[in-house]
Amino acid sequence: MSQESSNQQSQMLRGTVWMTASNFISRLLGAAYIIPWYIWMGQHAAEANGLFTMGYNIYAWFLLISTAGVPVAVAKQVAKFNTKNQEEHSFALIRGFLKFMLVLGVVFGLVMYLLSPLFATLSGGGRDLIPIMQSLSWAVLVFPSMSVIRGFFQGYNNLKPYALSQIAEQVIRVIWMLLTTFMIMQMGSKNYVDAVTQSTFAAFVGMVASMAVLLYFLWKTRLLSAIFKKSEIEESIDTRTLLIDTIREAIPFIITGSAIQLFQILDQMTYSHVMSWFTNYSRSELLIQFSYFSANPNKITMILIAVATSIGGVGIPLLTENYIKGDLRAAGKLVLDNLTMLLAFLIPATLGAVVLAKPLYTVFYGIPEGQALGLFILAMLQTIILGLYTVLSPMIQALFQNRKAITYFLYGVVVKVVLQIPFIYFFKSYGPLLATSLGLLVPIYLMYKEIQTITSFNRKIVLKRVLLTFILSLVMLVGVLLLQGLLGLVMQPTSRLTSIVFLVVIGGIGIVVYGGLGLKLRFFDRFIGQQAASLRKKCHIS
Repeated sequence: MSQESSNQQSQMLRGTVWMTASNFISRLLGAAYIIPWYIWMGQHAAEANGLFTMGYNIYAWFLLISTAGVPVAVAKQVAKFNTKNQEEHSFALIRGFLKFMLVLGVVFGLVMYLLSPLFATLSGGGRDLIPIMQSLSWAVLVFPSMSVIRGFFQGYNNLKPYALSQIAEQVIRVIWMLLTTFMIMQMGSKNYVDAVTQSTFAAFVGMVASMAVLLYFLWKTRLLSAIFKKSEIEESIDTRTLLIDTIREAIPFIITGSAIQLFQILDQMTYSHVMSWFTNYSRSELLIQFSYFSANPNKITMILIAVATSIGGVGIPLLTENYIKGDLRAAGKLVLDNLTMLLAFLIPATLGAVVLAKPLYTVFYGIPEGQALGLFILAMLQTIILGLYTVLSPMIQALFQNRKAITYFLYGVVVKVVLQIPFIYFFKSYGPLLATSLGLLVPIYLMYKEIQTITSFNRKIVLKRVLLTFILSLVMLVGVLLLQGLLGLVMQPTSRLTSIVFLVVIGGIGIVVYGGLGLKLRFFDRFIGQQAASLRKKCHIS
């Protein structure tokens, strides 16, 4: 392995550690809050979670269309300029982008606030959904500017500020959510709509905290003064052109990056209305069903998707750098390492979540009722598909195949739209999940094929690593199932406490078995290098 390739692997690993840790912690906090929050909501818990998710789906879509591709696109441009020793272009780009994004935040925040009644009606959430969506519009003001700064740090391959800002955002958000929900539901009016509204307003409070962290790191690294201080060289830099070029780069990321969110909004806009054509369920019953197949599983699946996002995002600047240099062999190796790291985590994590679905669901939402558990399991299995799309989408665009990325995405949207209504008719609440899975498989296949054509990475190596991952995961599952049977003789996961015991004991053993086998067979060496040897030494594995 060359010195440069080794340094890139080290850079990617370090960035992956920071982003994986921050995404995992952030998503874990975003899922853990649901336990007390769900309990305090009492008999309105499922409806409250449904309203919360409906509001967040629209809000997340606004974030996507206003900024989704900006961090990655900015990172891509900054990496390009720094590779060419044109650092002043990076500062000019960020300065122009901050001004532009401040205006964009105001515009999109205002549009979301004013159109909240329309979105609430289309979603089938009624008047209760309006204040919830309006409270989320405040966060749209801050996020665009914040995303530019995050992309700036990512372009420098300095992901520590990015990671810590995510953690700060989530910690403050969750504290606000739980404090206000407890005060309203346990000590105050007990109006669950007011409690959900405060829970969604927490997004704005969290973003203020995140922005403070980013500004601190800009000041600490002396980049803050560099960004706001024009140099003589910069007089010759066409900032407007840089801005337009980066926006042009961001648009494909925005479009393709919105797939999962767009599919969730399609579910939200169609499920209640289509079901009302064929059934006699009340609005409340349909809201609970929506919660079962979308809101409830989403809290868990997004923890896993967060890791996939971190793995996919970290390698983008390096992949772009290699492509610009014409080093397609190094680019192919990065693709192999990214896919291997993704699947080495996602496959065992997903299969483990399926096996432990009942105690996992019980910890967060109580004993599953009706179709809740079946929908939860299907949503868990779908995570592998979501993760693959999340990684391949920015990867193909890092290779400057933006038009093809959009085309493949549109093929997937067409499949989703065509299948949505007939699948809801035949499969009821399982229909939206199945339509999403088939819709995403189309761009996944086409993107994978195109990336392989460009970089010529060895597909046989990918298949071998995937096969080995499945074998290690199956061995892990055998151990988990045996232990689950033995523990079941003593207790059953019929409460949150016993379910936590099941998850900690059985999940812990599963991690030890899979991790130990991966280190023993030198599987992890392929993508974490010398770190694997260090882990073997610490774990006393020969």
